[in-house]
Amino acid sequence: MSATLLFSFVIGYFLLLLVVAYFTSRNSNNDSFFIGNRSSNWMLVAFGMIGTSLSGVTFVSVPGTVGSAGLQYFQVVIGYFLGYIVIAYVLLPLYYRLNLTSIYNYLEQRFGMVSYKTGATYFILSRTLGATARMYLVVNILQIFILDSMGVPFWATSLIILLLILLYTFEGGVKTIVYTDTLQTSCMLIGLVACIIAVMSKMDLSLGAAVSQMSEAGMTTIFNTDPKSPGFFLKQIIGGAFITIAMTGLDQEMMQKNISVRTLKDSQKNVMTLSVVLLFVNGLFLLMGGLLYLYAGSIGLDVKGDDLFPAIALGNYLSTGIGIIFIIGLISALFPSADGALTALTSSFCIDILGLKRRDDLNEKGRRRTRLTVHLTFAVVFFLCVMMFKWINDKSIIDVILKVAGYTYGPLLGLFAFGILTRRTINDRLSLVVCIVAPLLVIGLDLINNAEWFAGKLKLAETSAAALKDFSNNLFYGFRIGIELLIINGALTFLGLWLISKKAPEVAK
Repeated sequence: MSATLLFSFVIGYFLLLLVVAYFTSRNSNNDSFFIGNRSSNWMLVAFGMIGTSLSGVTFVSVPGTVGSAGLQYFQVVIGYFLGYIVIAYVLLPLYYRLNLTSIYNYLEQRFGMVSYKTGATYFILSRTLGATARMYLVVNILQIFILDSMGVPFWATSLIILLLILLYTFEGGVKTIVYTDTLQTSCMLIGLVACIIAVMSKMDLSLGAAVSQMSEAGMTTIFNTDPKSPGFFLKQIIGGAFITIAMTGLDQEMMQKNISVRTLKDSQKNVMTLSVVLLFVNGLFLLMGGLLYLYAGSIGLDVKGDDLFPAIALGNYLSTGIGIIFIIGLISALFPSADGALTALTSSFCIDILGLKRRDDLNEKGRRRTRLTVHLTFAVVFFLCVMMFKWINDKSIIDVILKVAGYTYGPLLGLFAFGILTRRTINDRLSLVVCIVAPLLVIGLDLINNAEWFAGKLKLAETSAAALKDFSNNLFYGFRIGIELLIINGALTFLGLWLISKKAPEVAK
């Protein structure tokens, strides 16, 4: 398949994004960048957020899980649905009632400035690592299958892609992203459906016959009933719910699009529509995974995991048209998460850390100049992080980042839960201590419980790794902590906040 042909379609796709950005960013101001002037259409936001919620990792990783775990990922998807209900009917009413631009302003109003800055800092740290890891995964695929053969170095690929993202988010921010995400989600879903149809046609299978063959190959199991397994269905469903609450409901990137919608009712429609659509779309990704494994087996291709989808789509196994559709679908899955993260990090740093809206010494022009400087700075940070992941060059780097997300979103979960579920006041100056100690305890717990995993990452000697594994098994009786790591972190933060709290003074009637 011609690398030049594929690259020309990538460039054409970017030019289309720039055209959309040009028309949507005219007459934009700081409110347009941060919250879209609170005039976004809820249907566009809901549809566009499909791409943001899935990302390039989902595009290549979810199909890759089917070979080893069947359809068990759908357990987590069920949890996502439950989490979106909490977001729609608990968190969004709170955000709209307080008329927030940054959701972390709630922590200031509830606890104080230290808690506010702590929450915003954890978001910035986690989103920077998560977004750049996702970006690295997709850029690396583009590099291997297209740009290496053209003699373009990895650093140049990363830099060019970041510059293109900057071009279409620089002025419009959220106002532009609502429209570009809609375009990119459309391309991603079209690409997914086209690839499903292409593989089924190649194997001469109907949908029913494909599912039947997947079942015979043991790839249709959804529920894991082993309580000791990290994939136990109760852990996966509950963990999925809390992941959605923390990584969507307490995430400025995801929520700034929701609160850009004009009314609370429309924003709730957006979230609940998204939750239903994601059930269906994730089901399609899992079906795609099953089809890819069946096809790989039929042609004797020994490729698994994240490498499976690109190897088949961009190899000489399907048509050139499918290769083009895959590339467009892949970058369409990448950019809603990358551009949204860059915009949200700029918004959070300007509003939460720099206090841009509080500063009377800056006029609108000065605030715009500060915002653009921060936006450029985060683009540089993104570039450095992507290069760091390339230097690490670990195919399981996404697993590492997901663990880091469990560590960093835990304090946010604990802070918001304590504020919403109790009326107690805390010693605000000590909240930072609690939010540092809780993740450190969780890291220690995870290190002991998953000793074998960490031993592999640290490349310990075989005898040392075996000793650690035996110690862990004896201590936890074979129980393995998985997706619930975030919940444990949040619970420890909640407990720590309770210890530094007291009853709120009664208000005189």
